[in-house]
Amino acid sequence: MSDDSSQVRKIIHVDMDAFFASVEQRDNPELRSRPVAVGGSSSRGVVAAASYEARKFGVKSAMPSSRAIRLCPDLVFVKSNFEKYRAVSRQIREIFARHTDLIQPLSLDEAYLDVTEDKQGIGSAIKIAQAIRRAIREETELTASAGVSYNKFIAKIASDQNKPDGLCVILPKDGPDFVASLPVRRFHGVGPRTAEKMARLGIETGADLRGKDEGWLTQNFGSWGSYLYSAARGIDNRPVNPNRVRKSVGGERTYHKDKVAEDEIWAAFGEIIDIVWERIENNRAKGRTVILKARYADFKTVTRSQSLQRPVKDKQEFARMGHELMEQLLPSPLGFRLLGLTLAGLHNDAKEDEMREAQAQLHLFDIEK
Repeated sequence: MSDDSSQVRKIIHVDMDAFFASVEQRDNPELRSRPVAVGGSSSRGVVAAASYEARKFGVKSAMPSSRAIRLCPDLVFVKSNFEKYRAVSRQIREIFARHTDLIQPLSLDEAYLDVTEDKQGIGSAIKIAQAIRRAIREETELTASAGVSYNKFIAKIASDQNKPDGLCVILPKDGPDFVASLPVRRFHGVGPRTAEKMARLGIETGADLRGKDEGWLTQNFGSWGSYLYSAARGIDNRPVNPNRVRKSVGGERTYHKDKVAEDEIWAAFGEIIDIVWERIENNRAKGRTVILKARYADFKTVTRSQSLQRPVKDKQEFARMGHELMEQLLPSPLGFRLLGLTLAGLHNDAKEDEMREAQAQLHLFDIEK
């Protein structure tokens, strides 16, 4: 990669391999070489992470546990331990910090690093990525994959290219052709529905996307069209931001038995308030919007929200707003299989990124009761 740091950034995206599951396999030799899922094993549980042995059967994160078991009858479930995962994540970030202060964590198990100016004077992003992966293996007994490139967009895609335990380097001269060769589903933010829409418009690859002008993309994809126009050409000028602030803090529970009776619903809701407010205090988070998420017994999911002109001042006010939102859904003859609350619109003063990211992980995945 170019040594002219004023013109070309040196970006590394490090992504741990099946992080939660790998930590559990490391700590329990009986789980090694076996298909492992971290999460709840009940009919209403959710897979938070799957080992590579489990992925061979099609098991993946966010999949209902019942489906995962059907795909892999020998699947071993392990209850999540986020305190342990946070501790390992801190070890890994200490390794990153030996090389740069420009570290942008995306979650407990992945981060962007800008090593254009590296602390050890190594000068080569490729050698730094190799040193980081080697240190992670030696100090944590885990493996990481890394993508090295000149921007965040390509580095993130590259880190997934040779997983697990792989390294992929995309030089500036190769960036546009690399992007052109990708299916659009590999582009960050392109989910199944967007991919289907693109397919209807004749866009299957990065090359197809590059063939469209910015006006056409904006017309069909709104403000996102400008991002797609640049990404299709291998352009991404976003800096690595070590001070990225999380936009929400929340939590939810899925219940083994639907909550139908109102006294049962309010008791469960009170527990949600306690859980989420504790996280808000741990994050020292201040936000203006309270969001309620509820899933009925028939799987229909609804959300309700309420905002203030100022941050929610205390737990009592947070609880009052939550109760007002919940009252909009009652009575409910169907009952609820899931309840959750989120505080959004944050101005977050937390100093420890790993705490924010751990709460995000817990918000995304089932907290099974």
